Amino acid sequence: MLIIGNFLIAIANIADFVLTVYKWIIIIAAVVSWVNPDPYNPIVRLLYRTTEPVLRPVRRLIGNRLGPIDISPLIGILVFVFIQMLVLRSIMEICYNLTGGALI
Repeated sequence: MLIIGNFLIAIANIADFVLTVYKWIIIIAAVVSWVNPDPYNPIVRLLYRTTEPVLRPVRRLIGNRLGPIDISPLIGILVFVFIQMLVLRSIMEICYNLTGGALI
């Protein structure tokens, strides 16, 4: 069980890192959208392609209820924080119990 526990801890740590990086990408994309960027800029296109699969369903769900204010990045970040704090930390705690609290 020690190997399985350590493997799952490693997977949870990697998932935590990926979600943290993705949160920062969402923040950068939201800030860039405030300045009306060139849509043909490769960085802007990368940010758009990276964040749209997560933000598009949120925008459909919310619609235009707040007028011109787009709160989908905020909701996306809150979902990621929820996943990090509840799901990943619960998995890590279960894995620590599997390994007997020892990390190798």
